[in-house]
Amino acid sequence: MSSATDKPTAPPRAPAVHVPRGAALTLLGISLVLIAFNLRPVFASLSVLLPEIIRQTGLSSANAGYLTTLPVLCLGVFAPLAPGLAQRYGMERTLLGMLVLLAAGTALRGHGSIAGLFIGSALAGAGIAVGNVLLPALVKRDFAGHTASMMGLYTMALCGGAAAAAAFTLPLAQAMGHSWTAALAFWALPAAVVAVIWAPQSLGSRGTRPRAPARKVRGLMRDSLAWQVTLFMGLQSALAYCTMGWLAPILRDRGLSGVTAGLVVSASILLQVAVSLLVPPLAVRCKNQRLLNAGLCVITGVALLGLLFAPLSMVWLWAVVLGVGQGGQFSAALTMIVLRSPDSHVAAHLSGMAQSVGYVLAAIGPLLVGLLHGWTGGYSATAWLFVALSIGAGINGWFAGRNQHVRVDDWGSKPAA
Repeated sequence: MSSATDKPTAPPRAPAVHVPRGAALTLLGISLVLIAFNLRPVFASLSVLLPEIIRQTGLSSANAGYLTTLPVLCLGVFAPLAPGLAQRYGMERTLLGMLVLLAAGTALRGHGSIAGLFIGSALAGAGIAVGNVLLPALVKRDFAGHTASMMGLYTMALCGGAAAAAAFTLPLAQAMGHSWTAALAFWALPAAVVAVIWAPQSLGSRGTRPRAPARKVRGLMRDSLAWQVTLFMGLQSALAYCTMGWLAPILRDRGLSGVTAGLVVSASILLQVAVSLLVPPLAVRCKNQRLLNAGLCVITGVALLGLLFAPLSMVWLWAVVLGVGQGGQFSAALTMIVLRSPDSHVAAHLSGMAQSVGYVLAAIGPLLVGLLHGWTGGYSATAWLFVALSIGAGINGWFAGRNQHVRVDDWGSKPAA
C-alpha cells in the first residue's frame, strides 16, 4: 500500500534515436508503401479462383470457408508476437523476416495440394500479421509530422495490392495454361522483390541501432476506448474479408462471368485507394471521428445488400458505393490506432491488441459466409450477417472516434536483454 508521500512514477523517457530525414525518409516511406502493397494479394487472389479450386480439388463449401478464414485467423493469432519481436530484433529486421515468410507461404500455395493451400495460407497469414502491427507503429515513430498523409498512402497501398490481385489473378491463370496453382504462386514474386529492396535498410545502421529499454504497457485490456478501437477494427475487417473472400463467388453465382466478377471486385477496391487517401487527413482535421466512422459503416452495409439483391445492371454502381464505404472505414480504423495512442510504443501495443483480437473476430465473417452457403445452398442468408457486422462496427466506430488517448496505467521499464 503506497504512503501519502509516494509520488507517481513518470513514464520513462526513451533514449534519443536517429530520425531519418530527406532522402532517407523518402526511401523509408516508399519502402513502407511497397511492403503494404504485399499484405493483401494473398486474400484477393484466392477469392477470384475459389470456384476453380473447389472444382479441381473437391473442397466443400464449408472447407472453402475454412480456407478463406485461415489466413485471417492467423492475423489475430500471430499479431501479439509482433511487439516482442520488434523489441528483440528491431522493427526493420522483423519486417524483413515477415517478407521472407510471406513470400515462402504464398509460393507454397502454388504447390497444387490441399495441404499446400492450407499450410501456405497459414504461413502467409502469420507474416502479414506482423506487418499489420508494425507498419502503423513505424508511421507513428518516423512520420510524426506526416501521420495523415502516410496513413493514407499506407492504406492506398493495401487496397492497391488487393485490387491488383482481384483484377489480374484470373487472367494470369488463363495465360499460364489455366493453372490456378501458378497464378496463386505468382504473388510470391512481388513480396520477394520488396524483401530484396528492404534488406539493405533493415540490415544497415537503422536495423542495428541500439534498442530502447523495454517499456511495459499495461492497462490496455482494461481500457474501454482500447476495446472500442479493437472491435471497430475487427468488425469492419470481418466485412472486408467477407468481400475479399466471397464477393467474386457471390457475383458469379448471380450470373456474372469469372473475369467480370473479378473486375467488379477490383474496381471496388481501386476506389478504396482514392478514398483511403482522403479519409485520414479528414479524420485528423475533425474534432472527433464519431460521425465519420459510423457513417462509413452504414454505407458499407447498404452497398453489400445492393450487391446481393439489386439488379445486376446496377452492380457497378453498388461496387462504387462499397468502395467508398470499405475504403473509408478501413483507413479510419487504422487511423484510430494512431490517433488514440500517445506515442509509437503504445501504438505498437494498441495495434497488436486491435489486430490480434480484431482479426480473430474478423475470421468469423468469411467462415460464416461459407457455412451459410453450405447450409442454404445460396448466399441470400448472408444479408443478415452483413447487417449485424455493419451495425456492430458502426456502434464501436462511434465510440472509438472520441477525442481521447487510451489509458495506460503502468509504465514500468527494464533493461533490454
